[in-house]
Amino acid sequence: MYETNHLLYLTHRDVAQICQQIDSIDILHEMFLLRSTGQTILPDEAYLGWQNELGESVRSLNMPGYVGGTINCVGTKIINGNIDNYKRGYPRASGLTLLHDPITARTFCIMEGAHISSLRTASVSLLASQKLRGPELECVGIIGAGILAQAHIALLIKEQQQHYPHLRHITLFDLSAERSAALHATFAATLQEAEIELRIVGSPEEAIRPAQLIIAATTTTEGYIPLAWLQPGAILVNVSLDDPLPEVVLKADSVIVDDWMLVKNDPRRLIGRMYRAGQVVGPDEKVTTQDQPCRRIDAELADIVVGTRIGRRSMRDIILVNPFGMAIEDIALAARVYQRARELNLGLWLDR
Repeated sequence: MYETNHLLYLTHRDVAQICQQIDSIDILHEMFLLRSTGQTILPDEAYLGWQNELGESVRSLNMPGYVGGTINCVGTKIINGNIDNYKRGYPRASGLTLLHDPITARTFCIMEGAHISSLRTASVSLLASQKLRGPELECVGIIGAGILAQAHIALLIKEQQQHYPHLRHITLFDLSAERSAALHATFAATLQEAEIELRIVGSPEEAIRPAQLIIAATTTTEGYIPLAWLQPGAILVNVSLDDPLPEVVLKADSVIVDDWMLVKNDPRRLIGRMYRAGQVVGPDEKVTTQDQPCRRIDAELADIVVGTRIGRRSMRDIILVNPFGMAIEDIALAARVYQRARELNLGLWLDR
């Protein structure tokens, strides 16, 4: 049982400091193993979208989840966003993660959630790249120079020695030259030490064609990536969910999702729209459409982690990974962050 007489509050600084000390990919590997054996619970998310008085699209997501095993924690992730926040000097998204005792259901910790969310996103991308490994990773292409790009680059550097020893180039494209330059400046010293060149390019195609791993982390709602840009063996991680054209979904050698029900139930994003149009079915569903192209999703990521389904059949396979994002990933990381905070005596105790 957790300490529930008081609430522990962890700031962004607390969370970021602790996340430097934990193995986020290993934690999520454990979470996917628990997922595969039915030791997690992931309800539907609650989505609230509206237009503010300035005509901007704003949304709030509330995503609860339970993770069993040695993690053994219940929690809720609240993440809110406005893609126009950059005009105000704010990140696009911000949020909180709340942790609850699995026995009493009493909340015992509140922590800043955006850092965990971005770390979770990058950790899932790299876990997928390791489990679906193809040709040696020499170049990573990143579309978008925001917080998620930062998280991916930081984790790539951290994982380079063990998992990406041949990584020498990162190609980066963003519509904003200022954002790209700021990201380059942030990582200049650590990239030089890791002997990785970060090259800012003039188009998404220039970023994608030389890369064996592509991270699409933008705010677009319209696809622009054709299959022809992806080299044999490439992995495209569709972080922002709308960047590939439908032909990539239909013609990739494998399409992997994190949770089919989440992807299927969302009417706004690419694969959810294709499901409603009869162009995509789930991993265990039959292709019944005769009058138009239709493909079956090959697997969920948990299947790949435990080896019950095959994600890559040859080194030339082009693979699309579509990680919708599961609250149980955030809960697993947040639980480990809380444990480490107690060990380090970090955070502020609040009275109820």
